[in-house]
Amino acid sequence: MALAVLFAINTVNFFDRQLLGAVGEQLRREWSLSDTALGTLGTAFTLIYAVVGLPLGGLADRLSRARILGVGVFVWSLLTGLTGLCTSFVQLFLVRLGVGLGEAACAPSASSLIGDLFPVHRRSNALSVFMLGLPVGIALSFLVGGTVARTYGWQRAFLLAALPGFACALAAFFVVREPARGASEVHEIGASTRAGSPIKLVLSIPSMWPIIASGALHNFNMYAIGSFIAPLMVRHHRVDLAGAGYYSMFIYGFSGIPGLLFGGMLADRLTRRWASGRMVLSAVMFVVAAPLTYFALATGPGRPLAFAIPMTLGVCAMYVYYSTVYSTIHDLVEPSLRGMAVATYFCAMYLLGASLGPVLMGWLSDHFMHAAAAAAGVTDATGPALEPFKGVGLRHAMYVIPALDLVLSVCMLVASRTVPRDIQRLHEWMRDAIAARTTGAA
Repeated sequence: MALAVLFAINTVNFFDRQLLGAVGEQLRREWSLSDTALGTLGTAFTLIYAVVGLPLGGLADRLSRARILGVGVFVWSLLTGLTGLCTSFVQLFLVRLGVGLGEAACAPSASSLIGDLFPVHRRSNALSVFMLGLPVGIALSFLVGGTVARTYGWQRAFLLAALPGFACALAAFFVVREPARGASEVHEIGASTRAGSPIKLVLSIPSMWPIIASGALHNFNMYAIGSFIAPLMVRHHRVDLAGAGYYSMFIYGFSGIPGLLFGGMLADRLTRRWASGRMVLSAVMFVVAAPLTYFALATGPGRPLAFAIPMTLGVCAMYVYYSTVYSTIHDLVEPSLRGMAVATYFCAMYLLGASLGPVLMGWLSDHFMHAAAAAAGVTDATGPALEPFKGVGLRHAMYVIPALDLVLSVCMLVASRTVPRDIQRLHEWMRDAIAARTTGAA
């Protein structure tokens, strides 16, 4: 039951987070925004998410994680509803900051709970179920958001999105039990931890560095896709807002379900035989994703299905990453340090990746749009004159994605060389901690 509630919370988390991308094209036209400005709204969310995540990760290692989750869900749901009442760019920017503040409580608390509720050999599968909230929430945001926005306007979509979050907040308070820290470990060391700063302890683990780098690069890609996949469908492939939502629902949403389930099951199986199995699996999947996303972007205008099929397969391969990396982080640190480890990873992932992905992709889109307009002899820099070139600019900008997939594969291979040694060091420390405690008790 606890895992079902955590899945529901994560679904609402990503539904509310992605809704802006689902209705962004309508918002851009209504408020006459550039792609850079549209991307900045996504950056507003991720900046506060990254910064606040660290202290919330520390709290998750000391206080009730279920209560932290409940408060966080309530706060972000309330502010999601308030998003539908915004009448200016500044108001929307500030409210999205608040949504990021609430959602920053989710990942450290929920993943720490899962780490204590499930043993090592079941942890990838459990985290995969939790992470299924990501594609399901994203898919629903495009389905519901695009449909509601087309009929009633983008504001109504945000008002509607707030409602399920309040139910999830109640479930977090009254359904999710708080397990003992380290309850799922073979070596029960309770709340024991190494001496020193929690952040420094996390960063002293060699494997965390390529993993953190991979998080930044991967989130750059995923948030760039999330912010601009629907606009690309509208501009380049000439579908309406609701149609763009349906295509995006599969490309960026439902594609994650087989990626996460396949990744979780295979990662657990490989880990039983090979300590580096998760990292190698992720590296292979990025090599698969790169050509698929490249050929999808090379598809000519007005061919949405020809674009959607390889892009969906490519994004599916990219989703495997979540099933491999999150569980690896849990294996690298002691139970009492998991909240801070996840928060440290998320801080870099969002501060250096997700916060830059939308705004830099928007800036690149505007740059290539102006270049295409200049090449066509258009000198008028006003919105209506540039509108025909926005699809070209955005498509060229998104070629960054397959290039970064190849860099991500290298990061995973680097991590695969150090993960076994770092896990072994942790196990040795855990054995020594048990021996010291046993001797002291005697």
